[in-house]
Amino acid sequence: MIAIITGDIVNSRESDSLDWLDSLKRALNRYGDHLKDWEVYRGDSFQLKTTIEKSLEACFYIKACIKEHNSLDVRMAIGIGKTNGSTGKITEEQGEAFYRSGQCFENLKATNLAVETGNKGYNTSLNLMLQLGALTFDKWTSIDAVTLKIALEHPDYTQKEIAKKLNKSASTISFTLQKTGYKEILKLLAYYKGLIVKS
Repeated sequence: MIAIITGDIVNSRESDSLDWLDSLKRALNRYGDHLKDWEVYRGDSFQLKTTIEKSLEACFYIKACIKEHNSLDVRMAIGIGKTNGSTGKITEEQGEAFYRSGQCFENLKATNLAVETGNKGYNTSLNLMLQLGALTFDKWTSIDAVTLKIALEHPDYTQKEIAKKLNKSASTISFTLQKTGYKEILKLLAYYKGLIVKS
């Protein structure tokens, strides 16, 4: 069982810079190897194969990397299931995880993040949580995104260490992380991992 994330960048054509593309590639590279596990195609669309346990964290991390760039956002759908086996290139692979991810992505309407697990009960509860969370996630500013990205990269860092890295005060970091919903994100990630692993 694996997780496939299908996504695209929102407002990419309105951006004068392609800096976001480097940010996206670095984010994807954190969770897999180019071509075998991830690929960017059609300019601003991408697919990533990763472990089920890391899949939701990867979505938050990718979102933070993209929202560092003002006016941009990202839509993503996680599909969980089996794969027919690696072909060495992710865009040529098939299996239920790919079908679920693609179908879930096509059904994204008023939300930027959803999951299809193959279990209706899990889908209902997880997607409701993600929709409620989006009220916070979708409003991250560039500063919020940078701060959250460092916190996800270094989960062992204290707020003082994050502050030092970003040349900010600890109180500023504390306020910013609170704004991003960082504590709630960690709780959601723990719940997600427990639920998915249990299944």
